[in-house]
Amino acid sequence: MPHLLKDNLNSRYFEAANRMTSKKARRRIVAYVESYDDVYFWRTVLDSLEDDTRYFEVMLPSKDNLLRGKKSVLMNFVGKLVGPDMIACVDADYDYLLQGATDQSRKVLDNPYVFHTYVYAIENYQCYAPSLHSVCVSVTLNDHRIFDFTDFFSRYSEILFPLFVWSVMLYRNGHHPQFSLSDFNRISDLGGFNVQDPERSLNHMRRKVGVKIRELQQLFPDAKETYLALKEEIKALGVTPQTTYLYIQGHHLFDAVISPMLGKVCNMLRQERQNEIYHASARRVQKHNEMSCYENSLQDIKVMLKKNTGYMMSPPFHRVQEDIRRYLSSQ
Repeated sequence: MPHLLKDNLNSRYFEAANRMTSKKARRRIVAYVESYDDVYFWRTVLDSLEDDTRYFEVMLPSKDNLLRGKKSVLMNFVGKLVGPDMIACVDADYDYLLQGATDQSRKVLDNPYVFHTYVYAIENYQCYAPSLHSVCVSVTLNDHRIFDFTDFFSRYSEILFPLFVWSVMLYRNGHHPQFSLSDFNRISDLGGFNVQDPERSLNHMRRKVGVKIRELQQLFPDAKETYLALKEEIKALGVTPQTTYLYIQGHHLFDAVISPMLGKVCNMLRQERQNEIYHASARRVQKHNEMSCYENSLQDIKVMLKKNTGYMMSPPFHRVQEDIRRYLSSQ
């Protein structure tokens, strides 16, 4: 008997438990997620969907072992344990865009009790461009807008979009070994990003994208019609040329693109604030105390990114909530 079934941690168990409670008690719906970081994200999704008749409890796949991740959630629950009172909440990865081309994509898209992020992963939400200035403010306590993140990532995305279509196409037809996600990540890396001259990084990436597209066109000379059709399909699925960054590999975006960029922006903002304190008309002791107070208030960039909830204004986030609303209304 599977361990989880032995522990009665299945949808029927929670349905029975809900029936046994008082009619005035709220219905409990368990939401299984991939990892510790996912608990907080999915709580922000589910918070506003609770009312006086129901509440959600966000949980990891198992309390008794350390198996984590999307495959653990899907293997343990989909088709066996999920149901009206137990749902699975996972990162979309490429499964949403593959639209059933693989077994895992079908598991994610076809089960009414599985919900996904639409964007690649929760890290993409944490890196939502319109919210990044607020992250910088939380890190540095300096509200001076010295960089336009929204404009930059719109242009960044426009450059990557044609290559992104190639990536999805090759994963759909099984040719991804010729152009893996790791290959894509190397091209989408900004390299030596300069806050005062971001165009240099974009131009460098534009050249890398052009070289790779020409290489793929030579490798797959008959792919033009398939490519053009898929490009329109991807747009219909919600990916625009200006939002491609939300659909690339989340860990790469978080660790290799956004975090280093924010590090450079925040360093400038810190220096600016420190210069203000240093040049202020005040006694040396007062300046020293002010500087110590400021430096003790500074926060870690990655910690603040993980706490960032500015993504709650984004269209994909609203789509996730709407999917869960439909599920709730059908019960």
